[in-house]
Amino acid sequence: MNFRSKTPQSVPSGSVSECPEWSMDGQPPFKEGERGEESVFHTKGLSGVSADSTYKKEEGKRSYLKFQAPKHIEVMQTQKLINVCDKAEGNSFYRSTHCLNATISRGKERQNSAQSETVVPPPGKIEFQSVTTDSVILSWGVPKGLKGPKIFRVKWTKGEWIHGRELEGYSVVKDAHQFEINDLELGQRYIFSVATDNDGNLSEWVENFVFTAVPAPRLLTKTHSEASAVTLKWTKGENMEGIKHQFIIALKSQGKEPLAIQTKECFKTISNLEPGTEYTIEVSTMLIDRCSEPVSTMILTEACFRKVLSKMGLEDYYDDKLTLSTVLEINQSDTSESKLESPKSYPEAFLRKLMMLNANARSVKCVSKDVDTDKQNTINPLDLITALFLCSDGFLQQDLVVKMALCQFAVPLLMPNHDTREITMMLWAMREIVRTFSPSKLAFRNLSCEERLVHTDIPLLSFVRLGRTSLSKSQVLNKLLSNTKECYDIFYNRNMEGGDVPRKISEGLVEMTWYLPCGKKNTDKFTEPLAVANLRGDIRDFDKQFSFLCQTSAAVYIFCDESEIDYFKHLEGMVVEARLLLISSIQGKSFTLKTMAITPSLKTTTVSQRKNTESELVKALQESVAKMLGNCPVKVSLANLADTARRCDILVDEDIDECQGVRKNADNIIQHIADPSKFKEKQLPSQGHIWKELSLLETEYWRLRNAGNENIEDYRKSLKITEKDLKTHQQRLEIKAAMLIFFHGVASEVQRYYFLKWLEMDLDNLSRNELSDLKDKYKELREKCPEDTEKIAEIDQKISARSLRLEHFFRECGQLFQCANHLPEFSSQSKTLEQLPELCAQMLLDGFPLELVDGDVANIPLKWITEVLRELHKSMHSKSKLKVITIIGAENSGKSTLLNTMFGVRFAVSKGTCTRGAFIHLINVNEHVRRKLECDCIMIIDTEGLKPHQIVQDDHSHERDIEVASLAVALSDATIVSVSSDNSKEKDLLEMVLHAFTRLKNVGKKPLCHFVHTNMSESPDVERKKRGKELVKQLNEVIRKDTRMRKANITKCSDVMEFDRDTFSWYMPPVWNGTPPMAPFSVDYSETAHALKKRLIGDLKKCQGRGDLMQFISDVDRFWKGL
Repeated sequence: MNFRSKTPQSVPSGSVSECPEWSMDGQPPFKEGERGEESVFHTKGLSGVSADSTYKKEEGKRSYLKFQAPKHIEVMQTQKLINVCDKAEGNSFYRSTHCLNATISRGKERQNSAQSETVVPPPGKIEFQSVTTDSVILSWGVPKGLKGPKIFRVKWTKGEWIHGRELEGYSVVKDAHQFEINDLELGQRYIFSVATDNDGNLSEWVENFVFTAVPAPRLLTKTHSEASAVTLKWTKGENMEGIKHQFIIALKSQGKEPLAIQTKECFKTISNLEPGTEYTIEVSTMLIDRCSEPVSTMILTEACFRKVLSKMGLEDYYDDKLTLSTVLEINQSDTSESKLESPKSYPEAFLRKLMMLNANARSVKCVSKDVDTDKQNTINPLDLITALFLCSDGFLQQDLVVKMALCQFAVPLLMPNHDTREITMMLWAMREIVRTFSPSKLAFRNLSCEERLVHTDIPLLSFVRLGRTSLSKSQVLNKLLSNTKECYDIFYNRNMEGGDVPRKISEGLVEMTWYLPCGKKNTDKFTEPLAVANLRGDIRDFDKQFSFLCQTSAAVYIFCDESEIDYFKHLEGMVVEARLLLISSIQGKSFTLKTMAITPSLKTTTVSQRKNTESELVKALQESVAKMLGNCPVKVSLANLADTARRCDILVDEDIDECQGVRKNADNIIQHIADPSKFKEKQLPSQGHIWKELSLLETEYWRLRNAGNENIEDYRKSLKITEKDLKTHQQRLEIKAAMLIFFHGVASEVQRYYFLKWLEMDLDNLSRNELSDLKDKYKELREKCPEDTEKIAEIDQKISARSLRLEHFFRECGQLFQCANHLPEFSSQSKTLEQLPELCAQMLLDGFPLELVDGDVANIPLKWITEVLRELHKSMHSKSKLKVITIIGAENSGKSTLLNTMFGVRFAVSKGTCTRGAFIHLINVNEHVRRKLECDCIMIIDTEGLKPHQIVQDDHSHERDIEVASLAVALSDATIVSVSSDNSKEKDLLEMVLHAFTRLKNVGKKPLCHFVHTNMSESPDVERKKRGKELVKQLNEVIRKDTRMRKANITKCSDVMEFDRDTFSWYMPPVWNGTPPMAPFSVDYSETAHALKKRLIGDLKKCQGRGDLMQFISDVDRFWKGL
C-alpha cells in the first residue's frame, strides 16, 4: 500500500498494523474512524507522530490500519499533506483532517487562491456523545480564531464513501456545537461531515464515521443448571423482529479455551461442562458482520454447595426461601418428642431452639450407634448457619440475627455464597439489633443507653489468620470478650460439638459481635463498647474480605506462624486504614504480639514479651485492646460501612429494589415528625379526643355511672344523640398526608413488609431519643418510690402522649375505616379504605401483631377488627379453625418476653415500657398435626399488665385493667397468669386475677389455667409442689374474704378456672445467665418456657373445638358487650 504526499521528503517512515473490526466476543477494538480527502501527520512534541485511522474493505471484512511511529523523528514542517489512494485495488480509504498551524489545501490552484482570500477555520474534531440503534448525537470543537456568531453545515451519508453519492441528510446549525440526528437505520455505517460557514465561505469539511448500534439481546436468564449442563434463554433485541440475524454465545472459563457457539434461536442448552466450575456466558446479536454489545451472566455448575444443601434437606429453599411464618409453625416437635436421625433434621432442630432463645441451639448432633455413620452425618454448625441464611428471606434473616445476638452468638457480617461466588454484607439483617449498655460517660452516673447497633459509632477490631495455627483464634476471642468469671461461646470453635468438622460452605464467612459494658467496674473488661469481626479461613483465599476489614477496622490482629511473615511483602501498596498487629508463633508453642507496617516496605516491631500459654496471650490482647480504646481510635457505624463494601465489590443485602424503593416513603413520614404528640394530633386525628369520648360514652351507656335519678331510657337516648354528633364530626376529618403516604407504602404486596419494617425501626429510633429520660425516671420511681402513685401516673401519661409506634398508624386505619360509610361509594378514598382490612390481615400473616384492644381508650373498634379477621379468614381459604392462648398478670412481670420465648413471636419489649391494651399474633399449625389439635392456627393474646391498687390512677382504670384481662381470658382456651416475684403485691394481684375470672361465670367460660412465677431461683420438685399448694390456699383465701365473689356463689378457685394441682404452677428462672448486656439468654429459662409450651399444646388437644375466625369474631362482640 502506498502513501503519497506532496512533501514526501518530510514524511517519516513507519509501519502499518491491521486490527480485526470485531472479535469473537463482539467487541470492536474501536468504533470510530475519521475521513477526509487529505490526512495530516502532526507533531506531538519532538518524540512521536500519530496518524488518523484508515478504513479499507477487503474480502467482505473490515479492518482498521494503525500507524506505528518511528522512534526518532525530525521536527516537522507546520503543514504536511498526504493524499492516500489505492486505485489498483479499487478500495476507498477514510481519514480525518486535522489542522495544526495552517489550513490544508486541496490542490495547487486552491493553494494559490487561498493567499488572496481569508481562510475559514474548520471545526474541531467530531466526537459522538451518544450512539443508539436509530440516532446519533455528534459534537465538534470551536473553530480557532473565529469570532462572533457561528454557522455550521452538517451532512451525512450511509455506507461507503463514493464520490457523488446521494446524501442522507443536510442541515445548517447556528450557534451550537452539538447536533442530534434521528431515524437512522440500526447496525449501519454513517459518515458525518461538518464545515464552518463564514458569510458563504466554507472551511474544510471535518469528517468522522460511526456504526449505529446493533440491539443487544435482552433478559438473559438461566432456566436450568446441573453439574455438566446449563440451559439459557433470552429475548431478541429491541426492533429486531423481521430482521434476519443470529446470536453468538461465548463461553469462557479461567484456564480454558473460549468456546463460541452460533444459533438462530433464543435459547440454548450447553452441555459437557465441568462440575463445580465458574463460567462467564456472553450472548451477542450478530447482524451480517456487526455484533452488538454482549449481555453476560455468570454461572457456577453444581458441586459441593448443592450437595451440602441436599444433605441438610435445604435444597428446595435455596430458590424458594424459608419464611418466618413457616419456621414458627406448630409441628410434630411441639406435640411429641423427636430425635435427630439424620442431617436433614439439623436445620429444624437449630431453628426451633434458636426461636426459643436456647443458647445450646448450635449443638446439634444425630443419635447413632454406628461410629462411621455418625461421622458421615456430622456437619459443622457454621455450615448449617451459612446454609440457613442463604435459604432464608430477608425478614427471617433479621429474626435469626436478633435471636442469635440475644444468645450471644456471633452474627454474619459478610456472607459468602459458594454457589454464586458473591459476598454479601448483611446490613439489613442486623438492623433490628437493639442493646442497652453503659459506656464510661454514663456509668459514673449509674445510667445506661439503648441503641440500635447499626447506627452506633464504635471502634471495629478484626481478627484474621494467615495459614493454619495450632491455637483456636475463636476460642481466644471468647476468652477475651467474656467478663470476669464468665466465659461464653460467642464464636463457635474447634473445641465445641462439631466444631472440628471441616467447613465446606462457610469458609470466607466474617462474623461479628460486640463488647458492651454494663457499667460495673468489677464486671467489665473494657469500659467502652467495641465491635469485633472474625474472618473464617485463610486471608490468602479471601482477599476481598481482608481488604474490607483493613479499610474499616481500627485494628486488624493477624494470627500467623513466624515462618509466614514474608507473605505480607505481597501486600505492599494495599489500601490499609487499620493498624496491623501480628500474633506470631513459633510452631504454635509461644506467641508474640507485634505491630506491622507494609508501606513503604514491610516492617514489624515487637510490642510484648513472648507468651507461652493461651491465658498469657489473652491477657496481652486485653491490655492491647484497652490501650487502643484509651487512645480514641477511629469509630465507625455499620450503616456507614456499606459504601466501603460496595467499593470492595461486596454486595449489600438491602440494595435490592424492593427494600430501597419504599424507604423513601418511610423517610417522608419520619421527616415531618418534630413532636410526636403534635404529629398524632394533626396527622392521626381520628384516634384523638373524639375516639376517646366515644369510648367513654359507650362505657357509660352500659355502666350508667352518671345517670343519677334520670330515666334510664331517656339518659341512654341522650348518650346516643351525643354519640351521633361525635361520629359526624369524626367523619368530617380528612385523611392526612402521612396516612396517604402510609397507604401507598402498604399497597404493594412485594414491598409492604419492607415499608412496615423501615417505618417500625425509624419510629422506634425516634421514640428512643424522645422517651429515653422519661423511661429511666419511670423505672426508677417504680423501683424506689412505688408509693408515689401520682408522679408515676404523670410520667406514664407523658410516655403515652409522646409515644409513636406502628400501632398508631393501624389505629388510624381502623378509625378511618369505621368512618368510611359516609364517603361516596366509588370515590378513590372509599376504594382505598375498603382495601385496608385485607392489607392488615396480610400484615398479621406476615408476623406483625394486631391491636385487639386500643390501650389508650380501653375500647375495641369492633367494625374494624371484624373486617380484618373476616379478610384473614378469606386469606386462609376458610381454613381458620383456631384455639387461643392468653397471658394476663402483673405489670412488668415479663409476659411479652415469655410469649416471645415460647412461640418465637415478636410482641414489643423495651426498656421501661409496658404493653397497653391487648395484641394478637397468629401462628399456623402444620397440616400433619391439625387433626390432633383440631385447629388450623393458634392465636396468642398478650395483654396490658394488671396494676395493684396502690398505683392505679383511678377506679375507672382499675376496672379497665380487669375488663381487658377478663376479655382475654374469655376468648382463650388456655390462660397463663404471670405473677411477679414481689410478694408484697401478690395478694392484690391475685384478687384482680380472680375478679377477671369471676366475670366469666356469667358467659359460661372456665378456661384452663397455669400460674407462672417469674425470676425464681431453681428449686427441687418437692419445693415447687409445696409452693403450688400454698398458691391454691392463697386464692381460696382471697375468695373467702371477697363479698362479690361469695354473692356469685364462688367458694373456691376451681369454681372459676380449671387447673392441675400438680402442674399448674411454674417457676421461671431469671432471663439472663449472668450480667447483661454481655450475658446470654438463660438456657434454663428457655427450656422451662419450652416445657410450658408443650404442656399448653397438650392442654389444647383436650379442649373442645371452638370454631373458626368467624366464630371468634362473634365471641369478641358478645364477650366485650357482656363484660
